Amino acid sequence: MSVTRIEKKFAALKSEGRSALITFTTAGDPNYKTALDILKGLPAAGADIIELGMPFSDPMADGPAIQAASIRALHAGMTTQKTLRMVEEFRKIDQETPIILMGYYNPIYIYGVDAFLKDALDAGVDGLIIVDLPPEEDVELAIPAKKVGMGCIHLATPTTDQVRLGHILKNASGFLYYVSIAGITGTKEPDLGPVKEAVKMIRQHTNLPIAIGFGIKTPEMAKAFAEFSDAVVVGSAIVSIIADNMDQEGLAKSALKSKVLNFVKTLSLGVHKAK
Repeated sequence: MSVTRIEKKFAALKSEGRSALITFTTAGDPNYKTALDILKGLPAAGADIIELGMPFSDPMADGPAIQAASIRALHAGMTTQKTLRMVEEFRKIDQETPIILMGYYNPIYIYGVDAFLKDALDAGVDGLIIVDLPPEEDVELAIPAKKVGMGCIHLATPTTDQVRLGHILKNASGFLYYVSIAGITGTKEPDLGPVKEAVKMIRQHTNLPIAIGFGIKTPEMAKAFAEFSDAVVVGSAIVSIIADNMDQEGLAKSALKSKVLNFVKTLSLGVHKAK
């Protein structure tokens, strides 16, 4: 199989001696146009890989900030089809930055797995993070995704032991996402020491790049975790800026896009200073 965009990106960053900044925004938050404008601006602001959330009515792994983002997007009329359309629009100007769709299995199940994988690949999606599909359910999506060349990123957590890790890694591809806290997104700050030890243990079992996410909110934190990982993921802190820059009618203020992208620039500078 040909080298994927994800593999190319991590190889390029490894040659530069630095980690990746992975940013998360929710597709359609606060509306399609603003979300697309932000998406298009992320690579120039310093995002190496982009996670795009698929809005869902019951995002159980997400904290209040991303839950609210999903609700805003759904109220604005966002659908799975429109999420794929956003990726298509992005690919008209950027053929290099990997895009990962992050979300829950229900919308994919309703869409139809085979049809979704085909349409996602055609749109330019590089990988999937589906947080409510454990490795016991790899036959549902991870195995079909690997067969057609779609990355399927699996998650490990602070409670993952070596036996469990083996199951998680069996059908994982793209990179491994290490959830740095026991809980939902954006609610607690991760403890550097235990995360570092966990990453060290995981590296003994896989050559996949390891990304750290959940709770990383500042350039300083991004730098600290980038020192020993292949990527850091920032989501809730970005989504909160979107929420803070909307008026009482729920419309985006004129400075919303620039504030999001300026924050991403500061995160990128932090990551670049690591290692």
